[in-house]
Amino acid sequence: MNTTTVSAAPVLHAGQTIRRADRRLGVFMLAPALLYITLLVALPFLLALFLSLTNSSAGSLEFSFVGLQNFKNVVASPVFRRALRNTFVFTFVSQAAVMVLGNVLARALMRPFFGKTLARFVILMPWAAPISLATLGWLWIFDSTFSVINWLLKVVGWLGPGQWYYWLGDTTLGMVAIITIHVWRMLPFSTVILLAGLTSIPNEVREASAIDGAGTLARIFQIEIPMMRPILTVAVLFGVVFTFTDMSVVYLLTRGGPYNSTHVLASLAFQDGVLGGDVGRGAAVAIFLVPVLVVLAIVMLRSSRRAEVV
Repeated sequence: MNTTTVSAAPVLHAGQTIRRADRRLGVFMLAPALLYITLLVALPFLLALFLSLTNSSAGSLEFSFVGLQNFKNVVASPVFRRALRNTFVFTFVSQAAVMVLGNVLARALMRPFFGKTLARFVILMPWAAPISLATLGWLWIFDSTFSVINWLLKVVGWLGPGQWYYWLGDTTLGMVAIITIHVWRMLPFSTVILLAGLTSIPNEVREASAIDGAGTLARIFQIEIPMMRPILTVAVLFGVVFTFTDMSVVYLLTRGGPYNSTHVLASLAFQDGVLGGDVGRGAAVAIFLVPVLVVLAIVMLRSSRRAEVV
């Protein structure tokens, strides 16, 4: 008796069909974000990398490849080394201040008090205000003649006869002014993130720590901060990336002065590549930001992932 073998066509189960539909929907939903990243991040980065290897200048379509010569010239420049040091000081000092003050404000906002809604609105105002308009106000605050800070210090006796702070005319005071404005600008964002992290901690954890006899500092550093570690990592990572690549405060307040002493890498790249017309040199300065940010992002994301697993 002959037997015929019939090969059955593969049958798709309902679960496989749903998974394929979900996969197509996921690709469709991610497409706009991927297109945005490609057009506004990937392509400009590749163009900057290309320009950093040329002697291209503004207003001319002629250029030739110079290899790593732009990077050699940049590294040999004392202005670049000063801007690189200022970038690290500007970033880490401002972020340390933002995280400390954000913790204080977030813990204060968790407590009930009269006018809490108004306080939240006032705290969020610096984040919502246009930085250009805000910096104009800070220019008056740090003005060499009409500085309200100087007059206040003179009233309380801090400044004696003939003493006066020229905030934007001194190299050290200029960096202090820039960091102050940036902390004021970034503090609301950090406060909101930290407040969300604090409110996500169950009250049972705090009550259990109080029963066990944990004091305020022990509860903060041994219980709350470790539980908020993933949220803290996101806040720090965003703040570091934003600060490393930001030039608005420096450019609007001091334009890198006096004597190029308050430049950060972003403002120096703008000055050399756009204002100075040396596009290749400006692109080389900007490229120096990339490896630092990549390393910081990898370290912080790995730290956050380990915290989530634990």
